[in-house]
Amino acid sequence: MKLKISEWNKKTIRRVYSVLLVLIGFIIVIFNDTFGRLEGFVEFIAFYFILVFIAIAFWLFKQIRLIIRLKNEKSKTELMHLKSQVNPHFFFNTLNNLYGLVGKDAKKAQELILKLSEMMRYSIYEGDKETVLISEEVTYLENYIELHKMRYHKVIDIQFNIEMTDIDYEIMPLLFIILLENAFKHGVENLRENAYVHINLVTQNNEVNFEIENNFDATEDKHEEGIGLHNLKRRLELVYPKKHTLSLTKTNAIYNAKLNIHL
Repeated sequence: MKLKISEWNKKTIRRVYSVLLVLIGFIIVIFNDTFGRLEGFVEFIAFYFILVFIAIAFWLFKQIRLIIRLKNEKSKTELMHLKSQVNPHFFFNTLNNLYGLVGKDAKKAQELILKLSEMMRYSIYEGDKETVLISEEVTYLENYIELHKMRYHKVIDIQFNIEMTDIDYEIMPLLFIILLENAFKHGVENLRENAYVHINLVTQNNEVNFEIENNFDATEDKHEEGIGLHNLKRRLELVYPKKHTLSLTKTNAIYNAKLNIHL
């Protein structure tokens, strides 16, 4: 209640101040001939215009601050929406695999459910935060890789090389998973043999470098930029403007993605 009264008082004072400025200006214009002959009139006019300038400057400042606040709120809302789009079809695919696996191999299904629950917990609770530790993101990626190893009935050459300094940097969550997911979805899924996914993560000097390379079936090349990559690019623009580079290259049957972030 006190807050409301205080806010009401502020608005009333601003209105009274504005009315007084207009009223004084109106009186000066009407009675200019009379006031013009009074001593100190020039100083009064100068003081009056200073007050008018302050009032206009204050109003402009408030409008600019309001625009910035609305823009920030819009960016936060968009970012939350983008985060909510990450990984849903992966979870659906895994659940479908679980359905078929339960009747065939109950023990493997249990392991798969446990891994999946860990990933879902991370996506829901940690993924909602502004930043997480990179070590936590690494664990999430490792769980993702383990899940895929359990899903497939073929040999996949998966290498995950990590070079991290003693500093466990913080980063926006669920960035790397989009690139890793693409490597499996467009590469491993369609290759019957010799499939590989090589991942390198290096952190040093307040920089994070993430690189992933995979091969794919060139005869079934449908590797178009989907919702996931659009999502990733927009999130990077919102959180790391002019502090990141993302390069995606495709040569013959090899796809390479490099992400560099300055923290």
